[in-house]
Amino acid sequence: MTDARDTSLDGVDGRTITITGGTGSFGSTMARHLLDDGAARINIFSRDEAKQDLMRRAFNDERVRFFLGDVRDVDSVRTAVLDADFVFHAAALKQVPSCEFFPQQAVKTNVVGSHNVIEASAAAGVRSVVLLSTDKAVYPVNAMGMSKALMEKTAQAFARNQPDSDMTVSVTRYGNVMYSRGSVIPAFISLLKEGKPLTITDPRMTRFLMSLADSVDLVKHAFVHAQPGDLFVRKAAATTVATLATAVGTLFGQEEPEVHHIGTRHGEKLHETLLTREEIAKATDQGDYFRVPLDDRGLQYEKYFSEGEEEVDTTVDYSSDSVAPLDVDQTVALLRTIPEIAADPDLHS
Repeated sequence: MTDARDTSLDGVDGRTITITGGTGSFGSTMARHLLDDGAARINIFSRDEAKQDLMRRAFNDERVRFFLGDVRDVDSVRTAVLDADFVFHAAALKQVPSCEFFPQQAVKTNVVGSHNVIEASAAAGVRSVVLLSTDKAVYPVNAMGMSKALMEKTAQAFARNQPDSDMTVSVTRYGNVMYSRGSVIPAFISLLKEGKPLTITDPRMTRFLMSLADSVDLVKHAFVHAQPGDLFVRKAAATTVATLATAVGTLFGQEEPEVHHIGTRHGEKLHETLLTREEIAKATDQGDYFRVPLDDRGLQYEKYFSEGEEEVDTTVDYSSDSVAPLDVDQTVALLRTIPEIAADPDLHS
């Protein structure tokens, strides 16, 4: 991977972009990037009026407009995408426990809601829709991952079944974003500052380490390079949870932090997988990214039932245990690049 980062996004100058779930960590960061790239207007679509008010005050920019609604309500979606050139679909139910307790709600938001966004965007003449997915959609073991996997299939089905559409629909898939809401890193830092032991599930557990800037770059890459139905993954470093805990402790002056093992939680995987072996076997390596093209067999059912592949591929999954893990020093160096950590007054020099 290269360290160079292209922060510009060709084609948005003077354009209108809608971001669903736009008040979240990704949405607010993407909005700032788009404004810097010359976007004429950003439509922020979400259901939380309090977060919208906070974001409105923080941006204080007349180019940013706020639309209150829910992706489950197709009429409210239509209003938010009516004049949009491009749509970034980030709205979702993301918490594993919530989706486990209320799986029907995950389906309504993550599957039906995504279908509403795609159909409303097509009807409005949107040029490109990029949907944000998750590693949990790969070999899903929980309701959140299952609903996200169906979201991906919904996007790909539109591309497959409507090949003459002028709208490009693509999907990006990534793991946990460092220092986003719900990330383990700020939780570790809080525990350290409170003088409490760090709680980790299984020290052997591995995780990809992707920054918020990386996730924004991934979506930008999809916007620029996607063909209908494409799936994109950004290559990322990975490490064990034990190494991550030690690295965070080191950053805050505790090279051997006290650790308490709580065991793997319900619906949690030992490793993150971003691409199955079947996907990576047909993927194109684009430097910092993998592009997986659409399986475009259309509605020819015989290609599912009576025709098979000539040979079985033996490529391994692209997962957090299939890449060389970072050691403590490398993890510390990566964590120092996170703006929130770099600005923390308690950071150990």
